Amino acid sequence: MSESYSGSTAVEPILKIRNLTKRYAPNAPVILDEFNLDLKPGEFVALVGASGCGKSTLLNILTGLEEPTSGTIETSHEASLMFQEHALLPWLTAGENVELALKLSDAPEAKALNADGREARAQELLELVHLPTAFDLRPHELSGGMRQRVAIARALAQGRKILLMDEPFAALDAITRDLLHDELIRIWDETGLAVIFVTHNVREAVRLAQRVILMSSKPGRIIREWNIKYAQPRRIDSSDIAQAAAVITDELRKEIRRHA
Repeated sequence: MSESYSGSTAVEPILKIRNLTKRYAPNAPVILDEFNLDLKPGEFVALVGASGCGKSTLLNILTGLEEPTSGTIETSHEASLMFQEHALLPWLTAGENVELALKLSDAPEAKALNADGREARAQELLELVHLPTAFDLRPHELSGGMRQRVAIARALAQGRKILLMDEPFAALDAITRDLLHDELIRIWDETGLAVIFVTHNVREAVRLAQRVILMSSKPGRIIREWNIKYAQPRRIDSSDIAQAAAVITDELRKEIRRHA
């Protein structure tokens, strides 16, 4: 796990987070403390840590849903955010949910589309997530895994270079989650997105990411990171993934015990 992930260290980061600190009131506990992270173009980074360590808060700050108390975020690209729940609008079809994201997007490519163009692009995105026949189906007609695929298509419709994912597969059964791991890696490879993936599942982090980052508990800061050298595609039940996950899990348990 010590070899470098793909890409040259000389590549300029697409996102620079410097000394990011978050507290919700002057005398409230610090949620994030002097958090620093560089994300390179096309890089896949997973964040793991105990509940309450600030992972979701970090993603909310990066998308502008919350303001930091101090620190800076340097990027020329906005990020799209995918939550654990698919949050599809139930009165719209899968295609219409993706079309709405295109209509609301401020990306030049999306803004240039007319109604017919948005429909065609939505169909292309559904095909990218392997749902070519789902355009006219409403969320209740889709399985949990299919709904999450539509949510990925909707996130991609925003036309941004950075994708933030907050435990997007946590509510799914193990088989569906494993299938979506394969789909996500395929989509990441085809689109060249930079991804920050938050998860409580260490094996999932090792299965997906080029770099796994362990956050401390209360307040959240980076305390360890691992470069994952194994080539994709990976299997979550492989001995290599299990061994790497065991090392990270041991460190996570130590961190949890320190703050128990």
